[in-house]
Amino acid sequence: MALVAGLCAGSAGAREAGSVLMPENAEARAFQEAVGYADAVIAGDIIYLSGVVAAPAKGESDLAPGYERAFKHIAATLARAGASWDDVVDITTFHTDLAAHIDGFAAVKNNYVKAPFPAWTAIGVSRLYEPTAVVEIKVVAVRRAK
Repeated sequence: MALVAGLCAGSAGAREAGSVLMPENAEARAFQEAVGYADAVIAGDIIYLSGVVAAPAKGESDLAPGYERAFKHIAATLARAGASWDDVVDITTFHTDLAAHIDGFAAVKNNYVKAPFPAWTAIGVSRLYEPTAVVEIKVVAVRRAK
């Protein structure tokens, strides 16, 4: 039992409060606190962002505006962490219909992600947590030395 307590105590400081970015929006923050996740966690120079979903808004038939909202949200979170899309080293995307949506998604992505390109893995899934979402985007970035 003492070993378990010691292990838990040793890992308690792994995420310092200043290295965890929660939403600035009160409603979004309340949701994330209830479910138990952060917008991003900064560990040294590495920034791990939680997945950001893209979905069409009510009345939208084109997916591009939803993709734009997601990429802008990620850009804002990166900025809060002291980084930008230029600092992203890895992107993982989860798509509910990869074949149908990849071209439109890539067109929007390429407005934000420029050469030299980060690693990118696109995965097809049957559904996402948010029922209306068509893609979830997760990124890892490395802050540049100051």
